[in-house]
Amino acid sequence: MDRSYQVFKEIKLRSPDVSVNTFISRAAEEVLRMYGLEQKLVKISDGDYLEEIFRESEQGSSSPKVGRFLLGRYDALFITPATSNTVSKIAYGIADSLVTNAVAQAVKGRVPVYVVPVDIEGSIVSEMPYNIDRKQCRHCEDCPPRENCPHGAITERNGLTDQIELLKCKGCGICKELCPYGAIKGGPVEILVRDVDKRNVEIIKSLQGITVLESPEKILDFF
Repeated sequence: MDRSYQVFKEIKLRSPDVSVNTFISRAAEEVLRMYGLEQKLVKISDGDYLEEIFRESEQGSSSPKVGRFLLGRYDALFITPATSNTVSKIAYGIADSLVTNAVAQAVKGRVPVYVVPVDIEGSIVSEMPYNIDRKQCRHCEDCPPRENCPHGAITERNGLTDQIELLKCKGCGICKELCPYGAIKGGPVEILVRDVDKRNVEIIKSLQGITVLESPEKILDFF
């Protein structure tokens, strides 16, 4: 997700006259907070008309704002990163979320759709949110990360540090800096791409109005 954010931040730096609306699924709302990106989105979409941020939690089931794709307001729709869940729904014509509704309306409105799947083939390297390495953790009674977390995301059990509640975590990284034993991790892990996810990517490659891109950085070629 950070790579996608950096790409659109670069686009705004290169071409300040380009307007970017940001559509955020419910899952993405949570993940953006975990990775500390939620507040940074104003650098991409500052809130003006066609520069708004639309969150699925605020849009309702009908996602009325995606109707703009039928009114000639947009030149393109980029879905990045597209999770395996989103890709599978696009592959089978399901439009029951803000993002998949946007794809359906964009295709109907002849707006080109570009999808950057998370899972394409082989294995991928994914950035994981902050977590506690239980082998490293000393379960200190006085735990600086827990005591200083500004969001109360680190819980305790029986008076000792237990885990990081990711739905509360804002990805600020203060906890990692404060742990004297390096027990708080966050970083790249290698993940196997499932066969079913690869097949769904192949399906959407053949769909009308949709182009699959191999990485977020490929979006820069359009600008």
